[in-house]
Amino acid sequence: MTLLSKETVEVKRNWPLEKFHHILYPLYFPVSILLLWQLAGTFGVVEEHILPTPLKILSTFWLLSANGELHVHLLASGQRVVLGFLLGTVTAIILGVATGFSKIVQQIIDPSLQMLRTVPLLSLIPLFILWFGVGEFGKVLMIALGAFFPVYVNIFLGIRLVDQKLFEVTGILQYSFKDKLRKLIFPSAMPNILLGLRLAMGTSWLVLVVSEMMGASAGVGYMIQDARAYSQTDIVFVGLIIFIILGKLTDSLVGSIEKRALKWRDTYKG
Repeated sequence: MTLLSKETVEVKRNWPLEKFHHILYPLYFPVSILLLWQLAGTFGVVEEHILPTPLKILSTFWLLSANGELHVHLLASGQRVVLGFLLGTVTAIILGVATGFSKIVQQIIDPSLQMLRTVPLLSLIPLFILWFGVGEFGKVLMIALGAFFPVYVNIFLGIRLVDQKLFEVTGILQYSFKDKLRKLIFPSAMPNILLGLRLAMGTSWLVLVVSEMMGASAGVGYMIQDARAYSQTDIVFVGLIIFIILGKLTDSLVGSIEKRALKWRDTYKG
């Protein structure tokens, strides 16, 4: 009895830490790196114009935020990536569902799309510049193309991986096409769909950076390119950190949706 009470007290004592361990554990490594980085810069191990210290980068971030320049670049980049992502994913969902359900549509469309998928996306940049110039349409279309293939491939696979016996059961129950989509196809294919969205979001940020470095008057990629030309390494790091934060936030958003939508899965979690 005494032993049990001691264990109970110990658990209660450690409970606050246990509650936040999923937040604290991922911070250990980056915080250690930042401390070593700051010490290396403070004691002159690395020159500041090559690798500015975290405090210098933070100071530059604050300055760019205070004068409104950072807001302008974030707004421009955000509009491009949202428009491109939506255009690419909506098109991918339509074509993915069409090819997943119909063998005829698959035979007509899928081979051409699979060939296009093997073409390195960045190699198309010169063509996009020749066709659309360096305006907004070309950038949005480039991002849409980057977002398209991960979603398309995963939706197609998700539909084709649905158990054939379940299809037969829906036929016996006389499900309409709408009911098949709502009650069978999308729930079964949801893991693949969310994986495709997660990959597409990461690709969208990657293509955004490259497209803004090609030619733009605003955007985080443009800010990085402009800072590189003037050897402003601290501003380059500010841009990189912004992309890291935005990428992580969007990935965590999709991950959160995935956890809620796929609660029914009983899979190994490590």
